[in-house]
Amino acid sequence: MSVFDELAGQDAVVAQLQAAISHSMTHAWLFTGPPGSGRSVAARAFAAALLCQYGGCGECSSCRQVRAGTHADLLLVRPEGLSYGVKQTRDLVLRAAGAPSGGRWHVVLFEDADRCTEAAANALLKAIEEPAPRTVWLLCAPSAEDLVTTIRSRCRVMTLRVPPSEAVADILVSRDGIDRETALAAARAAQGHVGRARRLALDPAAAARREAVLKVASQSTSLGPALAAAAALVKTAEDEAKTATEQLDEPEREAMRQAFGEGATGKGVAKAMRGMAGAMKDLEDRQKSRATRVKRDTLDGALLELAAYYRDVLMVQMGVDIELANADHLADLQRLAAAGRPEGTLRRIQAIMRCRERLTLNVAPLLAVEELTVSLARG
Repeated sequence: MSVFDELAGQDAVVAQLQAAISHSMTHAWLFTGPPGSGRSVAARAFAAALLCQYGGCGECSSCRQVRAGTHADLLLVRPEGLSYGVKQTRDLVLRAAGAPSGGRWHVVLFEDADRCTEAAANALLKAIEEPAPRTVWLLCAPSAEDLVTTIRSRCRVMTLRVPPSEAVADILVSRDGIDRETALAAARAAQGHVGRARRLALDPAAAARREAVLKVASQSTSLGPALAAAAALVKTAEDEAKTATEQLDEPEREAMRQAFGEGATGKGVAKAMRGMAGAMKDLEDRQKSRATRVKRDTLDGALLELAAYYRDVLMVQMGVDIELANADHLADLQRLAAAGRPEGTLRRIQAIMRCRERLTLNVAPLLAVEELTVSLARG
């Protein structure tokens, strides 16, 4: 067993990481790749390998602690809001400067490093330019271009690809006991994203939400249905985001209440409760920021699914022999392909990409998606 076993279809990257542990170590790494490629999984596996005395066995207490995010020599950073500020980054840099408590390295794993503000990126650059002797920075971002040139030029870049469906299916079969046919269909629908493929295979609600997204293509036929389809798409994304955030919010609030001793009696309780009020307000603000990010990310994921659906329509229209992400909807794809022309399908894909861009500019989600579905109806 190895910490790299769950990294699907990335043999070349795994070989480079394993070689680096003993022969070509550097202090800053940048893991890039499209959604679902496993950049964070690769970074976490590399962190475990660096902190494990056996090079990433996957079974020792150190590997288990890295997997859980509780290892004393691992700083795990996951920006919860839409951006990561300079104050947070300066605090992180100070924490990263400390010596490891037991092993060779102090590892900072920074997921979604592209969310750093300009000032935060400058603070991060200083730490990477002059690193502590035994600190290793592992940054994750969709592409190297998402980080400023001065940061990416100081990192060793590991570029991951979208894994083939067969590799993802192998993991679902071996790890989760999912039957091969279901695993392969889920892997294709998830376009190589292991986590999403697992949810589609095991969670009926996730599969139902995917069906709701794909229906937008057939429902956007005229103005009225197009607007209704937009409302349904936004609601589907909001429901999925709400489910995800609720699972995180209440445990955090409960942990906060316990930390301040809510329900306790005795001297100092009143002062503690006043302190808890301020801390709880800060927590609620962070949770709201995270909820906004999750809603946006979830809606963006739905738009990517819709774009993949139209991409399949285009492949059918062009007669290209290629694996279809939505092969389980082949009859619908063929019907849409026969009803239009490749030029119209390309315009629809471009409209989806424009909608994604507008969402990053803080356009109201419903307005952006309504404009999209009207464009889909017009062709």
